[in-house]
Amino acid sequence: MKTDSEAGNCSRWFSALPLAVITCAMLLAVPAISAQSAATESKTNDIPEAYQTFYLSNVTQAADANDVSTVLRNMIPRARIFYVGSQNAISVRARAEDLLLAQKIISDVDRARKAYRLTYSIRDLDGGKSSSVRHVSLVVLSGGKTVVKQGSRVPIMTGSFDTESSKADTQVQYVDVGLNIEASLEASPDGVRLRTRVEQSSVADDKPGASSQDPVIRQADLEGVSTLVVGKPLVLGTMDIPGTPSQQEIEVVAEPVS
Repeated sequence: MKTDSEAGNCSRWFSALPLAVITCAMLLAVPAISAQSAATESKTNDIPEAYQTFYLSNVTQAADANDVSTVLRNMIPRARIFYVGSQNAISVRARAEDLLLAQKIISDVDRARKAYRLTYSIRDLDGGKSSSVRHVSLVVLSGGKTVVKQGSRVPIMTGSFDTESSKADTQVQYVDVGLNIEASLEASPDGVRLRTRVEQSSVADDKPGASSQDPVIRQADLEGVSTLVVGKPLVLGTMDIPGTPSQQEIEVVAEPVS
């Protein structure tokens, strides 16, 4: 007949038996799981890779092409992606399914930018009434910039000095005089966001001094940001004509270029 002490020892041994069995099973399972993971990883690494070069048709600036490369690297981290600036192309080495994804991403982002024709109407106002009007048209790509200059280049002497040979050396700087228009825009759901600058300048008849040969340049400048509704004219502002009591009203309208 077993004593109470012997019975307690047996009870503790039997209660610890399932835990020991579970522990042994787990220890035996770890190498099997590790081997299975290694086999899966090896099988994944054995998937062959291919190489393809994608030539960009509409992205022409290096900054935009770098943005495309960044999108590809974030979307396909396993791929090796290189931008070739001299060829305006992106080379990709990846798995077949990743190359298909890269092709779809590039086709989605490498699209032609919309072009708009901006028509500026510059009206001369005399006593609040229109006396004459000029029209200047230019085409701007969405995200781009266009500059138009009409007028003359006026020379201005900026300085002179004597050299060792006792000859006078005169430095001349040229200033654009006339009408200068700068326009850049971005297409938006509400219309077209236009950033523009209209500069009107002219040479005055009077001189700053009796002995001075430099001309006096009169200038009026209008600069700002506006949202245009396509096809609807918008008055950007009114400014005085340099050297006259008249004014000019500047209006612009944007139309898509088909």
